[in-house]
Amino acid sequence: MRYLILSDIHANWEAVQAIRAHVRRKRYDRVAFLGDAVGYGASPNRVLEWLRSLGSSLDVVRGNHDRVCSGLDSAEYFNRYARQAAEWTLEHLDGRNLEFLKSFQEGPVDLTDGVAICHGSSVDEDAYVFSAYDAQVAFAGIPHPLIFFGHTHVPSLFMLREDNGRQTLKVRLLTGRRLVLDLEPGNRYLINPGSVGQPRDRDPRASYAILDTEQQRIYLYRVTYRASVARRRILGAGLPPVLGDRLLYGA
Repeated sequence: MRYLILSDIHANWEAVQAIRAHVRRKRYDRVAFLGDAVGYGASPNRVLEWLRSLGSSLDVVRGNHDRVCSGLDSAEYFNRYARQAAEWTLEHLDGRNLEFLKSFQEGPVDLTDGVAICHGSSVDEDAYVFSAYDAQVAFAGIPHPLIFFGHTHVPSLFMLREDNGRQTLKVRLLTGRRLVLDLEPGNRYLINPGSVGQPRDRDPRASYAILDTEQQRIYLYRVTYRASVARRRILGAGLPPVLGDRLLYGA
């Protein structure tokens, strides 16, 4: 089974289009989405319509922006720009897409044997996994050997290895246009595929991954997209300019 792993689209339709074109020649059976379909960007309905079109081939967990932008949660803890974007999104979502967004499950969710997906951490959907300590907490939350997470917008890997009762944790930022990661038996992994629509690792390219469960291999890709067009949509919608400007720099 091959899974297309996506996270943190944030209503960036241009980034989605670029990934769809890039992945067209790569076989995949299902799509796993790690949350935050909307918020910040100006194309929430297009993004949600595409996700809805995937039907039963989509596995999805909700993100914090999905909850707030659908009215399920308050925006009081968002900064001013995120709050303005959430209010704009809720105002502009059509009825079917709003109900679809509300249906997203809280993670973690089992993807297949030994593989789970979540938005933040396995123990708290809003928690950020940046440090070795954060990863240890997430590993302790569920027993799965492989956990995909989003929320940080930074492609990263945490690998937990146990040897003669001693645990070691490896932390790695995932950079480059294409990476291949071979999963080693006996190890546990927390992997962030990066953000489709709001990268924050100083690389503005859209990020996604493919998991091949038979080969026990993960492919990570970065794809150039028309960020300037996405920025113009944000400005044209009257959203805060900073939300468009940072697309150009991956910040």
